[in-house]
Amino acid sequence: MFNNIKAVLFDLDGTLVDSMWMWKDIDIQFLNKYGIEYPEGLQESIEGMSFSETAEYFKSRFQLMESLEQIKEEWNKMAWHRYTNQVPLKEGALELLQYLKENNIKAGIATSNSRELVNLIVQQLGLESYFGSIRTSCEVEKGKPSPDIYLLVAKDLGVKPEQCLVFEDVLPGVMAGKNAGAKVCAVYDAYSAKDTDVKKEAADYYINSFFELPVF
Repeated sequence: MFNNIKAVLFDLDGTLVDSMWMWKDIDIQFLNKYGIEYPEGLQESIEGMSFSETAEYFKSRFQLMESLEQIKEEWNKMAWHRYTNQVPLKEGALELLQYLKENNIKAGIATSNSRELVNLIVQQLGLESYFGSIRTSCEVEKGKPSPDIYLLVAKDLGVKPEQCLVFEDVLPGVMAGKNAGAKVCAVYDAYSAKDTDVKKEAADYYINSFFELPVF
């Protein structure tokens, strides 16, 4: 799996950290403030979108008067305590990062989350020294499944996309990595368990835990 791999690129939520469980609750609470009932299937509709694209979607679909910046600021506030106190690393993630560092394999984060929240969780978990690039999809033209974010992180690291291994937990992320020309390993997460079969089909590899990787 790691033969000829010069960089490993990680999605954040649901891949490196266990946080996908909380976003539906945040969306329910957020919409409730406007007297709007949470529509089933909303999470699937926004899967892979950048933080900014998601705000645009909410503003348009639910006819919100707030600006995009106000919507994103509210989400950051609602998620802040959870990211500070309730979001752990996925099993084996730290050990994998240590392995990559010890073996001079570059690492980067390509996330759909906000800059504020990714900075918070990386600092909270003490991960700064492991990554040569941390980018959000708000910094590129299109979110996942477009390859833009993974192409940007690979460029930051000075590595060709085909020399990268991507870890992703949701199908749009898997497709973003594949569309960038990288090898992709899909990662189990309870949130996307229903999509296990399609993720296995789309990705080059599939793991339930980082401890299943051949480096351990």
